[in-house]
Amino acid sequence: MSIKIIQKLPTEEELKSMLPLKDELKSIKEKRDNEIKDIFAGNSDKFIFVIGPCSADSEEPVMDYIHRLAKVQEQVKEKILIIPRIYTGKPRTTGAGYKGMVHQPDPNKKTDMSEGLIAIRKLHLRAIAETGMAAADEMLYAENTRYVDDLIAYHAVGARSVEDQMHRLTASGIDVPVGMKNPTSGDLTVMLNSCLAGQTSHMFSYKGMQVETSGNPYTHCILRGGLDKYGKSMSNYHYDDLVRLVDEYSKFDVVNPACIVDANHNNSGKKWAEQPRIVKEVLHSCRHNDDIKKLVKGVMVESYIEDGNQAIGDGVYGKSITDPCLGWEKTEKLLLEVADLL
Repeated sequence: MSIKIIQKLPTEEELKSMLPLKDELKSIKEKRDNEIKDIFAGNSDKFIFVIGPCSADSEEPVMDYIHRLAKVQEQVKEKILIIPRIYTGKPRTTGAGYKGMVHQPDPNKKTDMSEGLIAIRKLHLRAIAETGMAAADEMLYAENTRYVDDLIAYHAVGARSVEDQMHRLTASGIDVPVGMKNPTSGDLTVMLNSCLAGQTSHMFSYKGMQVETSGNPYTHCILRGGLDKYGKSMSNYHYDDLVRLVDEYSKFDVVNPACIVDANHNNSGKKWAEQPRIVKEVLHSCRHNDDIKKLVKGVMVESYIEDGNQAIGDGVYGKSITDPCLGWEKTEKLLLEVADLL
């Protein structure tokens, strides 16, 4: 084999011992987890916003952004529940480019995954301790989930991972909501099969042991658009798309049918400024169809302090170094406008 060992990474137990979730923070997170679960179970009609940077790149601007979200959360708490995005791994189709904090806690320095694992746990802990807002993260590497599983309030499985068996099996053992995105082809059946797998009990090999899961009843769909055979974006957030998803869900034996609509990626054609319009169109569909309203629990938005994106090394504070994001002024306006519409 041509695999070269670079360094030994800390174990799950070592990392959690180094940066523990203390009892007072456990109770804060548990309360927040239950609020989120109540929405997916249909016991609360609050609207979810999974919102934040495409990728968490630097600790201070990310925390600055989350503190801003926390202030807005207090203003809209009767109608909206905000889950900050702290996405610490960045999927790469070709493998090239910045792969997220878990690889590079400093984007300007070479990969150091030991430091990266420490950095991402520290960041998730800070979010809970300073704002009371446990965050969302992408389950990019299923085996890394164990390093932060006690801190995350919402997991998303991406379009390129949703057919992977280990992601589906791992989701079935998680006790907070897991969103399964439709694959890049846009195939709804693949996404719904992933939801069913996540809700089912499984026995498999994990961490060198045979394990059994109980199934996760909060596994659900995320619509993110897709690509046609020519590589052109195909959206799937429109009224007819949501009606179709309601119908498709009825063919699967799942509990708590639910959907989050991703307002970016192929739904916007990566035109980040279109996200507010898309969110409002989704709300319009909810107002005109009770089945859609019951199914759609919220939206996902890529947002940061500054509009757009930049190259690594440009040094603009709070501006994405991966996909372009909606800036803070537009984000705050969107959250307040949606609260008024609900």
